[in-house]
Amino acid sequence: MMLTLRPARPADLGAVEALLAAAGLPRQGVADHLPQFLVAELEGVLVAAAGLELYGMSALLRSVVVNESQKGKGVGAEMVQRLVERAGANGLEALFLLTTTAADYFPRFGFVRIDRATLPLELHASEELRGACPASAVVMRRLLAHRP
Repeated sequence: MMLTLRPARPADLGAVEALLAAAGLPRQGVADHLPQFLVAELEGVLVAAAGLELYGMSALLRSVVVNESQKGKGVGAEMVQRLVERAGANGLEALFLLTTTAADYFPRFGFVRIDRATLPLELHASEELRGACPASAVVMRRLLAHRP
């Protein structure tokens, strides 16, 4: 069984939303940002997804979800790492995320907790910040190195 990571395609929307629904994660705004998502496919079935919402020089890392059958196998970590690398290669200055359940997972990727009030204003256009994610969610940031 070979797991394939690839960019999301329009036809993947239903499967990505189903993964999110099964995990109790917000689906709002996914369709608008699907071109910035990665998915993991196993024998033709999507088993994981993660995406970026781009806002100026920042992005929101969102919807990191892995099917129960694939948890603990490094799939989520690989997807997060690839999205961090993509953001840096595209010249973004920082990645942000909101989480209610995984605040202890993301520090391994360089994310640190920050106060919600310090989020860049442009991120407030995100469905996640406009109510899809609860106000009690932990906010985290990773600064990205600039490349010449």
